Amino acid sequence: MQPLSALDALFLHLETAETPMHVGSLMVLKRPAGLRGSLFPRYRKLIADRMHLAPLFSRRLSFVPFDLANPVWLENVPVDLDRHVFRKVLPKPGTQAQLEAMTAELHEAVLDRDKPLWEFTVIEGLADGRVGLYSKIHHAALDGQGGVALAQAVLDTDPKGRVIAPGEKARPALKPTTAKLLSNALMTSVAQYGKIIGAVPGALKTVGLAGAALLSSSQAKKAGAPSEQGTGMPAMPDIQPGDSPEKAARSLLKKIPGGIALGPRTPLNVAISTRRGFAGVRIPLAETKALARHHEAKLNDIVMAQCAGALRRYFAKQPAALAKSMVAGIPVSLRTPGDTSQGNQVTMMLVSLGTHLADEKKRFAAMMKSALKAKMLTGTMKSVVPTDLPSLGIPWIMSIITPLYKMAVASNRIPVIANVVISNVPGPQMALYVAGAEIMEYYPVSIVTHGLALNITIQSYNGSLDYGFIACRKAVPNVAKFAEYLKAEHAAMMKKMQADLPPPKPAARTPVRKRATTVKAAVRAARR
Repeated sequence: MQPLSALDALFLHLETAETPMHVGSLMVLKRPAGLRGSLFPRYRKLIADRMHLAPLFSRRLSFVPFDLANPVWLENVPVDLDRHVFRKVLPKPGTQAQLEAMTAELHEAVLDRDKPLWEFTVIEGLADGRVGLYSKIHHAALDGQGGVALAQAVLDTDPKGRVIAPGEKARPALKPTTAKLLSNALMTSVAQYGKIIGAVPGALKTVGLAGAALLSSSQAKKAGAPSEQGTGMPAMPDIQPGDSPEKAARSLLKKIPGGIALGPRTPLNVAISTRRGFAGVRIPLAETKALARHHEAKLNDIVMAQCAGALRRYFAKQPAALAKSMVAGIPVSLRTPGDTSQGNQVTMMLVSLGTHLADEKKRFAAMMKSALKAKMLTGTMKSVVPTDLPSLGIPWIMSIITPLYKMAVASNRIPVIANVVISNVPGPQMALYVAGAEIMEYYPVSIVTHGLALNITIQSYNGSLDYGFIACRKAVPNVAKFAEYLKAEHAAMMKKMQADLPPPKPAARTPVRKRATTVKAAVRAARR
């Protein structure tokens, strides 16, 4: 019996019909040579034979009575594969657009919490004979280590696969008693309070160092910091009783070391519906790396710059959306090297994308400057961001906060902290196989929430950057158009880079001897 961390449980508490909290992927597979009929039986057998390799497959939630605290995980529960592994067939003609539409539809449904929180769907019927494989796993169950274990269990580096020894039959977990659940919740909360109290001195020191590192004396003075004879802490924001929530939030954010720029209110920052749209785009990894070298930047900087350019193209006819810089929320791992503990450990870094600037060079420079500041702040604060908190009473509190947050977003009562989520995930640079089928494309399918109706997640795989665009269909009626704008932005950057490169030097020419016109001249030429 393993209690969920505060962050893992948060994905459960925030989940509603409009905001499912599962992540997934769409793989496009090349059919194995010689396979006749459906890939589904072979894939289902692979999952059945390898379930013991990943704890996620047989882990189910058990809830504390009256929702007094966060739920716990029960290990080694019985699994009915008929409720987890499915087969779908696309209608004719079986296009890529139909595959993406089915992926969006499958991604809409909330996972059943009475069973382990995962589902796989084999999608057949593509006109070119390829096969789609859609996965869906609840974010509460899929931490960093769990994701690694799952990939190692299901994927192979050879089409023949591996010989997997059968696992030992594990003893099924017994459902804990009410007394056991309540006792466990109490002891866990006491231990978590102890961790927080012990971390306070170090946290205060780190926060002070962060402020000193990110604010020069002149910046600190502008932010309201007192003189050296004072406390050394930034002054409290000037918030008046009659201020609107947005004005109060702006006043507060101005006092944060390094500052946080709020984004413009756009059609992306709305309360979302249950419907989804999905599109995938492949960009050559080598080309993106060449752009990074050309701009003396990192690959992730090029990814963000291209996303910023695509946003400008998408909102070209909506001046209000481009009146100020949009802000990207970028997930950042808090896991330290060598940490193999279970549970999600992640925070969010905010970067201004410079979308209000038409000039590409100025936009890129503004984005790079904001990214550097955000990295400094995140790196300094990394050690004090809590990843686990006491859970007593949290389910009750979240049941009240979650609907209130939706209402606040719908009524524009809260400021826009971020406009879009952009996440770049490094992946394997080799061909992978599943059930003997080669993975040709590997698109992530992530989460959208109220106020963040578009999520762009990128997975690098085998020489490509595979972009997965998931969006609320109401806010982004044609997400495929946004995907096309991303491709256009990449092509434009490549064209400009090639124009900026110096022309190649002409090859050295070998002197050509004149043809001899007489026998005598030919003899002289031969003697030379």
